[in-house]
Amino acid sequence: MSDRYQQFVNSFLGKQIAPRVGLPQPPFLKRHRPGAPVVDGPVLLGQADGGRLGPAVSRVLAVIGAETWTAEGPLRDGAAEAGLSPKIWSGATGGDQRFQALVFDATGISSAAELAQLHAFFQPVARRVRPSGRVVVLGTTPELVPGTGAAKASARVAQRALEGFTRSLGKEIGKGSTVQLVYVAPDADDQIESTLRFLLSPKSAFVSGQVVRISQSGRKPDLNWTEPLKGKVALVTGASRGIGEAIAETLARDGAHVVGLDIEPLADDLKKVTDRIGGSAITFDVTAQDAPAELAAKLKADHGGVDIVVHNAGITRDKLLANMKPEVWAQVIAVNLEAPERITRELLKQKAINPEGRIIGVASIAGVAGNRGQTNYGTSKAGVIGFVDAFAAEVAKQQLTINAVAPGFIETKMTAAIPLTIREAGRRMSSLGQGGLPIDVAETIAWYASPGSAGVNGNTVRVCGQSLIGA
Repeated sequence: MSDRYQQFVNSFLGKQIAPRVGLPQPPFLKRHRPGAPVVDGPVLLGQADGGRLGPAVSRVLAVIGAETWTAEGPLRDGAAEAGLSPKIWSGATGGDQRFQALVFDATGISSAAELAQLHAFFQPVARRVRPSGRVVVLGTTPELVPGTGAAKASARVAQRALEGFTRSLGKEIGKGSTVQLVYVAPDADDQIESTLRFLLSPKSAFVSGQVVRISQSGRKPDLNWTEPLKGKVALVTGASRGIGEAIAETLARDGAHVVGLDIEPLADDLKKVTDRIGGSAITFDVTAQDAPAELAAKLKADHGGVDIVVHNAGITRDKLLANMKPEVWAQVIAVNLEAPERITRELLKQKAINPEGRIIGVASIAGVAGNRGQTNYGTSKAGVIGFVDAFAAEVAKQQLTINAVAPGFIETKMTAAIPLTIREAGRRMSSLGQGGLPIDVAETIAWYASPGSAGVNGNTVRVCGQSLIGA
């Protein structure tokens, strides 16, 4: 569904009227185009004193062919061997130079006083970020900062403070730009490429104000970044329409054979999707008692197992709790929460998920902030976040990962049916001032699914344009 307000304020007439009367002006976001570079413009790279990620970031920027600038000349310890020959930018002599991305290594910040280095780097360039630009701050996972005693405590405090900085900057930067914080465990420097590629690219158009944690996996496969999922089998539940259809299409674009799953009444719609992308279609009631065992057996028999499992199937049955019948509560919990947990346990039990497998849940902002009339739905989606937390350590032992996306207001047929005033509020109550698209959720899932994301485990990332509702 088109956003007519957004179209108007970005028209010639709208651009004259909106600023004069104080109307919000949500920009058109730049999204991924096949064949486009990861970063289409200059990147300014900075590093706090004592930062450790400069060489790793330098190598990634060199590999993706970024035009890289620094404020103080070539970075220490590794820029040269990474093939990075950065240009030098100075706030005093930089002219009108603008940047598509700002990347700052904050891992060296170990006290509250040293947080001033954030101001020193970002203040001169805060207005030099291009429309649909990217800002990424890298820190050390607070619980894992090195040291002992008071020094360790001070460093942990300072690293946790980065969250407030990035979320606040995300609400200031404007023009469709996004801001993220990536916590990297002390031994996980070699695990950052997949995440940097995603967060610096237009694929993360509707992801902002998020915190990603990267741990050491011990695995760093060689990848074809054009088709990173080639040879993989991906199961997508609820794949016949909307977000599920976009997920299926995006995973297929990245090379996966997609097994789309939906209920029998949607079999025709499902087959159209899977035929279009060269996938397979199966119909199941995921809440049936024997569904997990049958599904695991079928995946093993037809495909030798599965590499990626996306638990997208979900329903809403909205009522105020005082008016909600027990069966309405039970339906939502069964589809949205019980089925993913039961299916995952059975797939793990039967070893139907191949090594380096990915399990991905679809939660919701309703599971973070709650929604009136959605006690059942909010409960189920918060449960999906808990499902990720509970399984993360267990699946890591099997060289698997589990993560979740939590979509906010996404433009689908379901949201198009929402009353106009509520729909407009949902669109505007975010830092990006608009609704997202199904492709935004799908791109985030494709990042999780990548073999390069082995260090990304136990995360829930909101795809909500930094919604102003919730944490």
